Amino acid sequence: MSDLVVTTTEGRVRGVLTEHAGGEVARFLAVPYAAPPQGAGRFAPPRPHARWTGVRDALTPGPSAPQPRRDAFGALDMSPYFGPGWDRGDDHLTVNVWAPRGADRRRPVMVFVHGGGFVAGSTGAALYDGAAFARSGVVLVTLNYRLGVAGFLDLPDAPPNRGLLDVVAALRWVRRNVAAFGGDPRNVTLFGQSAGATIVGAVLATPAAAGLVRRAIVQSGSGLGAYSPEQAARVTRRAAAVLGVAPTAAAFADVPDEEFVEVVPELGGIDLRTAERRDPLMGLSPFSLVLARQPAESPLADVDLLIGTNAEEGNLYLAPQGELKTSTAQDVRAAAEAHGAAGPLVAAHRARHPGAGHGEVRSAILGDGLFGAGSRRLADAHGRAHVYEFGWRSPAVDGLLGAAHTVELPFVFDRLDLPALRGPQGLLGPRGPLGPPNLPAESSAEPPAALAAEMHAAWVAFARTGDPGWRPFSRGGGVRQFVRQLA
Repeated sequence: MSDLVVTTTEGRVRGVLTEHAGGEVARFLAVPYAAPPQGAGRFAPPRPHARWTGVRDALTPGPSAPQPRRDAFGALDMSPYFGPGWDRGDDHLTVNVWAPRGADRRRPVMVFVHGGGFVAGSTGAALYDGAAFARSGVVLVTLNYRLGVAGFLDLPDAPPNRGLLDVVAALRWVRRNVAAFGGDPRNVTLFGQSAGATIVGAVLATPAAAGLVRRAIVQSGSGLGAYSPEQAARVTRRAAAVLGVAPTAAAFADVPDEEFVEVVPELGGIDLRTAERRDPLMGLSPFSLVLARQPAESPLADVDLLIGTNAEEGNLYLAPQGELKTSTAQDVRAAAEAHGAAGPLVAAHRARHPGAGHGEVRSAILGDGLFGAGSRRLADAHGRAHVYEFGWRSPAVDGLLGAAHTVELPFVFDRLDLPALRGPQGLLGPRGPLGPPNLPAESSAEPPAALAAEMHAAWVAFARTGDPGWRPFSRGGGVRQFVRQLA
């Protein structure tokens, strides 16, 4: 390994060069794109970072946004996805950069927005190592943004969606600086997963982001995932009551971050249904974007779009907790009521899944309500999106996890070799040639490396040219199925 110094608009940063089979990769960690959000500044738009003198080391992971620890997820270890939790420090509005080493200065750029229910996650998550993208000739940027109260609590004397504003500020940093890392600032693909994907969809409907993104990838997000101001106000009133302060940014400015983190569990269970809107997150998180119009109902930027979901998204919220087996008809009806009209919805899903048990139908309704319906609407609003469905079934949780929410990420990032993803609680299941006795025949105990190579290559091809390898969606077809090895 050897050091490498790059000059950004805020100052010089020192990264490290590492040897890989595909060549040298430059890595820079915790490079600031905005000033630390402190005190009242936690509720202000992102501000420029002060310039520094000398060379700033970008060799080790930096702080993350204040957040509760969420790696425990029933029988599943989700630490590779959520990361280390709250790594304290004020200077957490930062990016990590991985870049191929070489003379080329016009490589495609990909900027990733992590998920975590708008309350957790960071660039420190092991899944988001960008070396595979750099080996594929891409400059990969991952970013932290404000979460929870600081990022998304709607307050009358503060700009809304401050976490979204952070993402736009990071894109502006990319526009100013990515050429110094070998990237083409005019060929930027913004991509995200879950809450991060919902943010990506909102960026496409944000005028302030115009011209910053050429392409976008929405992995298991929703174009219908925003709260209305009325819904958000209910969360604000509850948070203010629990914290014992007025529901204003001025009053919240004196509350320490520790109390913001502690209040998150206290905000669960709020009825967010209104005469006009259901709860788009179906009770899973008290925070989301706050918009008068959903992204899928707004004019979208003229960019290339790749969008998709996993075949069994809802399994993540049931299988690790044992509820895929224990769900009842009443649970199915409750999920359907949270999604829409209960009777017709349950009948439609049972028709699509003949012979399925209560847990499977409940999972299908959850997946469609959280991600499927909103992804379809966003694709329709765009008009010419490339659409995919990920269907490889993980043998985790005794073969029950399947093609659940998040399972596609190790394939996109080509991280099947990450040790924390395997074992009794690993996202990709136990190691070994044989899966559990009840493992479906179409699955395999070993995640297929060929599928990871093909899916990763499709994302890279899309970032490079706007064509992932299949035609855009139309009523006659055009949905690419990622299951095992593709013909």
